[in-house]
Amino acid sequence: MQAELVIRPRHGLAGTGLGDLWRYRELLYFLAWRDILVRYKQTVIGVAWAVIQPVLTMVVFTIVFGKIGKFPSGDAPYAVMTFAAILPWQFFANAMSQSSNSVVGAAAMVQKVYFPRLVIPVSSTLSGVLDFVIALVLLFVLMVGYGVPFRATLLWLPVFSLCALLAALSVGIWLSALNVRYRDVKYIVPFIVTMGLYASPVGFMSSVVPEQWRAWYGLNPMVGVIDGFRWAVLGPQFEPDWRAFAVGMTVVAALLVSGLLYFRATEKTFADVI
Repeated sequence: MQAELVIRPRHGLAGTGLGDLWRYRELLYFLAWRDILVRYKQTVIGVAWAVIQPVLTMVVFTIVFGKIGKFPSGDAPYAVMTFAAILPWQFFANAMSQSSNSVVGAAAMVQKVYFPRLVIPVSSTLSGVLDFVIALVLLFVLMVGYGVPFRATLLWLPVFSLCALLAALSVGIWLSALNVRYRDVKYIVPFIVTMGLYASPVGFMSSVVPEQWRAWYGLNPMVGVIDGFRWAVLGPQFEPDWRAFAVGMTVVAALLVSGLLYFRATEKTFADVI
């Protein structure tokens, strides 16, 4: 007797589709690995780009903000301080950019095969983990080279890395669904990345932001993540504003839940609209 697949609508938090990610985990892993292979296919230096990009950004920011702008570095090597911020930001920015166009880029699959569409933006986000890990190894090398001690606070790195991942997912899921209907999104995303780079404490410390703007500044979830990353790497003098971190993570939670619900509500139209 032939088995039947019955698809029923689900409502509320149960309708976010997170359970489907586990049931289709093999497809999730396959798509994430495929994205990694495609990204470096026919490149000359391959995964070395995962190191070159943050290193060049670090050099530029160190010269502009550290040497020319004379921004404070909390008695830490400016290169290490900047690189510790570039890692979570680059992971967030790349994951958001890739996931925002992921559903449109997988139009052939969406139109022909049934599977939870949520797998697509999530796999695109996870594909950036390899680049992040490679660059993280380079951060440890820089710490050794600049004589930065390894502290117990480094144990917090997985926590802040997870926060960066959730932040990327929260925005990427929203953008991937919106991009199916509104193709303006592909033009907006590069603008968001560029503005976000300078609106986040990547090349400078959050302490340079005037006190009266700190509350609004903390609404950017990457502020708390970047400050936390620096604190984990460089020690007590970089301890983040935990209230601002909590506010940022609240924003991430709100975006993630609402994004999942919106994605779930609109995915049934993807095959027709895409």
